[in-house]
Amino acid sequence: MTPLIVFENVGKSFTLHLRGGAVLPVIAGAGLAVHPGECVVLGGASGSGKSSLLKMAYGNYRCERGAIRVRDGARVVDVARAAPREILSLRRHVVGYVSQFLRVIPRVGARAIVAAAGVEGGLAPGAARSRAADLLTRLALPERLWDLPPATFSGGEQQRVNIARGLIAERPLLLLDEPTASLDARNRAVVVELIHEKRAAGAGILGIFHDADLRAAVATRAVDVAAFHGGAAA
Repeated sequence: MTPLIVFENVGKSFTLHLRGGAVLPVIAGAGLAVHPGECVVLGGASGSGKSSLLKMAYGNYRCERGAIRVRDGARVVDVARAAPREILSLRRHVVGYVSQFLRVIPRVGARAIVAAAGVEGGLAPGAARSRAADLLTRLALPERLWDLPPATFSGGEQQRVNIARGLIAERPLLLLDEPTASLDARNRAVVVELIHEKRAAGAGILGIFHDADLRAAVATRAVDVAAFHGGAAA
């Protein structure tokens, strides 16, 4: 089966300009692949470079060495060398990303934020609005909050909007960076269900989950980032 994403000898370091230009290695020689229907969980100590791998795959961090090859239909795009327009196209159609934080336009309501992500991912407006309502209901966000801006919400409520936005479209590759960190047990269980549904539909998932029970519930296999000679910053 052709992988959805392949990391080939990937390396990343940070330059500490306030420390005389000291170079801090984070990742070296990283190699892994994610196939359709898999949920690959990144393990390792805090600061070992797990989030850096996800951010490089999404194009938020520059990949200094190696290649990150993402399948986009019949073609393969190397994110490490792709032009900005190619990365934006991958984000619209191929790669979904859920981080630990919600960053949105102020004063836009929660349902509109989630539905807009669905439209960007290829859903018709009506279908996107219906799917947004379904996800927010499953994630127990009260309907009275749907049309309010998430800046007024609690951290857990904001994260539920973040998850709905990241999962609404049928993108084949999902990057999940501690998506359940601020959720209660009930909503963590819903996220487990959503991950299983995405896998059953053929999506591949690369994720970080610090909760051991959650990892056990979603992982098809685990990869220890320590094997990639991670440094001290994620």
